[in-house]
This record gives sequence, C-alpha cells and structure tokens, in this order.
Amino acid sequence: MTPAPAAPALVASDLDRTLIYSAAALGLDMPDDRAPRLLCVEVYQHQPLSYVTETAAGLLAELARAAVFVPTTTRTREQYGRIRLPGPASRYAICANGGHLLVDGVSDPDWQAHVRRTLDSGCAPLAAVREYLVRSADPSWLLKERVAEDLFAYLVVDRGLLPDNWVKDLADWAEEQGWTVSLQGRKVYAVPKPLTKSAALAEVVRRTGAGRVLTAGDSLLDADLLLAGDRGWRPGHGELADSGWTAPHVTALGLRGVAAGEEILREALRAVSR
Repeated sequence: MTPAPAAPALVASDLDRTLIYSAAALGLDMPDDRAPRLLCVEVYQHQPLSYVTETAAGLLAELARAAVFVPTTTRTREQYGRIRLPGPASRYAICANGGHLLVDGVSDPDWQAHVRRTLDSGCAPLAAVREYLVRSADPSWLLKERVAEDLFAYLVVDRGLLPDNWVKDLADWAEEQGWTVSLQGRKVYAVPKPLTKSAALAEVVRRTGAGRVLTAGDSLLDADLLLAGDRGWRPGHGELADSGWTAPHVTALGLRGVAAGEEILREALRAVSR
C-alpha cells in the first residue's frame, strides 16, 4: 500500500517589521563597512520603501519552496500588491488583518462574505469608531486618518507629540465597542476584535491540509497569529517585545531590525527541514 503523502508544513508570517523593513526600521547599528547588503522588495511613488538582507532573500526563496509560505499582513490588498518577495509566488496571502484571503492574488469571495457576517453581528460599526477616532485626536499630532478596505481604521500620528495616555484611553473605549487598538510605528490601528489573522490562517490550514504551522510577528495584532502556531518567533523590537509578551512555544529573539527578520527565516527554514 502506498503511504499517504506527508502533510505540508505551513509558515505564516507578518511582513512589516517582521520580515521586511523600511529604511527607518532597519536597525543598522553596526559599522558601515559591516552592514549587510540589502535587497529592495517594495517601491512606492517611484522610491524604494522596504528591504530585506540579501541573505534573507535567499532564505525566503528556499523557505517558499520547502513549505506553504503565507504572507500575513494588516496591509490592504493594494499596499500588499506593491511588495515583490523573493522566491516562488505564494498561492495564499492574508491581507487587511484577515479581512481578505487571497488565492492566486484574488480575494476569495466566500471568505469575504464570512468576514462581513461576523463583523456585522459582533462589534460596533466602523463609522462610529472612525468618528470617535477623529474626534478624540488632536490636530497638532494627527497627520492622516484612513479607512482600510471598509474593515478598520487607522491614524498616522506624530509619535513625539502623542500624549502618553491617549492610546490606552482609546483602547479602553474600543474594548467596550468590541474593537482592539494597536500602536505600530506612526500608526494607531482600531480593528474589530473578530477581524484576526489567526481566523484566516485557520481557513488556509483547512484548505491546504497543513501539518505543522509556524508563525512570526512583532505587533499586538500578531499575538493571535503567534498563538495559533505550533511554533513561533517574535523579534526583539515592536509592541510584543516592548510589553514582554511571549508564549511557551514562541521564541523571543534578542535581535532587532532587519537582522531579526533574517534570523526568523533561518529558524523557520531549520524547523521546516527537520
């Protein structure tokens, strides 16, 4: 009797400040002549925006061939579409914090409908949350306000002028509305609680029949993703590191910046190859 094929390993990773890094987030604190060579993976308005190290590029291409690699991001579909990751194209990608499940680059309509039903029945409407966000923000530090995919809202702020307790007060208010708040760099996100990366990941696992699930992320919005994996990694920077968050199966790396992204890929590839 022919043995059944082994279930594939699946790697779901956040992108920004986990695998890819803007110039401001690279964390190149070594002497210039020892800095790693970088590969640009995103261009925006004719300017390079996001990078990985050349070593990370090779590791990512190898990982995408050895496992089901699922880019998992809070970015909108349009923002995700600017990224050109090394290696074979991923069949599945998770965008808008789980609001869209891309299959061969196209948002799955059944998943869209499921998400909409869940949000409509489980939390305050986006319009009310957006109105409160803008009303409670001070024009002196509010730079932009945006709605992403008609699913969640975020503000771009001047971190230096942002009052110490404002995010906490916003989070307390949002909790009562069935929403969660996350501060990532210059962005303050307000996201419905049912809108999670882990929910979309579970759907990908169901469709692929994946065995082991490996995850990586750096922000509060990645905590559920990390908890959903059999093993995970978080870098030494970001919301989770700042708060000391971890879990028994999650490795808290000491590395920060683009070096952490390279190490996550190295560790994930080692785990897949075992």
